[in-house]
Amino acid sequence: MAKVKVGMVQMSCTGNKQENLDKAIVKIREAAAKGAQIVCLQELFTSLYFCDVEDYANFDLAEAIPGPSTDSLQVVAKELGVVIIASLFEKRTAGLYHNTTAVLDADGAYLGKYRKMHIPDDPAFYEKFYFTPGDLGYKVFQTKFAKIGILICWDQWYPEASRITALMGAEIMFYPTAIGWATDQDEETNKDQYNAWQTIQRSHAVANGVPVVSVNRVGFEQNGAMKFWGGSFAANAQGKILYLGSHDQEETEVVELDLTESDFFRKHWPFLRDRRIDSYQPITKRFIDED
Repeated sequence: MAKVKVGMVQMSCTGNKQENLDKAIVKIREAAAKGAQIVCLQELFTSLYFCDVEDYANFDLAEAIPGPSTDSLQVVAKELGVVIIASLFEKRTAGLYHNTTAVLDADGAYLGKYRKMHIPDDPAFYEKFYFTPGDLGYKVFQTKFAKIGILICWDQWYPEASRITALMGAEIMFYPTAIGWATDQDEETNKDQYNAWQTIQRSHAVANGVPVVSVNRVGFEQNGAMKFWGGSFAANAQGKILYLGSHDQEETEVVELDLTESDFFRKHWPFLRDRRIDSYQPITKRFIDED
């Protein structure tokens, strides 16, 4: 299809898993009513962002994929005729957990999952305590409306990940994410951090000639110590902002992406053509030195 309408659900969450799932379904319906064909939910949308602490009890939030949440969302996808991108806490087996996104096609079919490859371990983002790094590699999914690539939050900082996903044929790159500001930070630092986050993802759109859709959560969590900064956005294949969400409001937005632009921009800015793939072998080194 030449044009695809993408729904973006930016919402706050509570400590009640079923309540969050029900709320997301309401918002998926809102997006579909506005014409959305693909709806992307934020990272780990069925819970508060629990990785601010290392607490074994939080593993109880995990579930199988496919599992209860995907079962519910498959019914909704089929009913509404929309593709759903659902970021969930996956329990793979006893003691083995992943940060995973499931993709459900417009007929309700489960197309597969992508497991987050890059796992952070920063203050208030202790994800290595919970998540095993992804072992499925980078993925694209042929949906009814477009071939889509999924990357998750911390993956967004890595041009290698977006490049590989684009080279696999992704027509749109989606980033479910959960990132925010410590509430004791100054406003200039907040602005710099958000601009860096948005800029790196827009650069992936430019470098690969592929539109990027990034969906972030919003609201105060961690007993008020963290303000998730929202700011969800969609950019076209030249990095132009088509939609920019607020930093403090729940929003369900639908954006139309023109997929023919990728061919146009790649012809006029032929970055893929001019890649010197014969010179890139050193990129697999941790650092280029004598060791």
